[in-house]
Amino acid sequence: MLMTITIVGGGLAGATVATELRDSGYTEPIALFASEAHFPYERPPLSKGFLLGEKPLSSAYVHEPDWYAANNVDLHLTTPVVEIRPTDHVLETANGTQPFGQLVLATGASPRPLPMADHSGKEVVYLRTMDDSMKLKDRLANKPKVAIIGAGWIGLEVAAAARAADCEVTVFESAAKPLIGVLGPEIAQVFEDLHRAHGVDLRLDHETTQADLEDADLVVVGIGAIPATKLAKEAGLDIDNGVLVDAQLRTSHPDIYAIGDIANHDHPVLKRRIRVEHWDTAIEQAKVAAHNLLGKDEPYERFPYFFTDQYDLGMEYVGSVGPEGYDDLIIEGDLADKFRAYWLRQGKVVAAMHVNDWDATEVLRASIGNSPSAI
Repeated sequence: MLMTITIVGGGLAGATVATELRDSGYTEPIALFASEAHFPYERPPLSKGFLLGEKPLSSAYVHEPDWYAANNVDLHLTTPVVEIRPTDHVLETANGTQPFGQLVLATGASPRPLPMADHSGKEVVYLRTMDDSMKLKDRLANKPKVAIIGAGWIGLEVAAAARAADCEVTVFESAAKPLIGVLGPEIAQVFEDLHRAHGVDLRLDHETTQADLEDADLVVVGIGAIPATKLAKEAGLDIDNGVLVDAQLRTSHPDIYAIGDIANHDHPVLKRRIRVEHWDTAIEQAKVAAHNLLGKDEPYERFPYFFTDQYDLGMEYVGSVGPEGYDDLIIEGDLADKFRAYWLRQGKVVAAMHVNDWDATEVLRASIGNSPSAI
């Protein structure tokens, strides 16, 4: 029996592995298992362009539906994988057994639940899937009073979309500023000011209770995500805040790779482990994993990158401040309009971002690891 490269996960990371394998000249069988009924799609449009009504839902698809058959990718939709047996090189699905020669886990993450909201008696939405986004978009069209729990990226992007739909919006956040854990207080203030200027009622430094939700017609919970590691753990792979992978994205089993949201990666440049739940990482880790499936020994060295669009603010961020934090912040430009920011530790840039400065992207990327004088 011919042993395929098998991919578990029907999101951007999984589909990109298949794409890169074919683009690299691999002609042997590829099997891709997806638990959802939708063709593989990426997530940014779900909280940005589609939710705002600026782009069609089809803009989220990684490929046109006929790409998979045309490229001999055996795509199994609505087919959850229920067990992996690494010793036998076999996985069990809801529909039968699949042998594999090498395996890529790209199972993503699931929204962190909030029982308090779930038991509030209100309509509650978690934004993770295409179906979630369609449901939320339909509901926003009816202009409900929206309560959002969590002022992270998802919460703030939903707030912007809800305000664009002329909804009354209240955001509850336990931290002192939105995004303060990622951006620090100085830049977090930019996002606080932005949302207040657009009519969002921000309740910061606030522990949400059911009483806070009494006036809401719709509750959106955005308090983070949990990596989907159940399959990997039950298969005996090493787990710790995700699936542990080496610099080349291999798990503790030499024939199994893990990428995207679930990969706790031993980053060879940052010199520490990091797990990143962002679009760019899904794409770029998938490419490196595909190369290594084909016999290369390529480390994944790219710095984390993410972006957001909220109202008239567009932002890109590269790098990682990490658990050691930063000891200096350099801001160039006007925080109320267009600017660049550089986070430094011991005189070196560890992270950088811009707001509305679209010529800055490569400058920011090149700044990481350098001193301000080299920027």
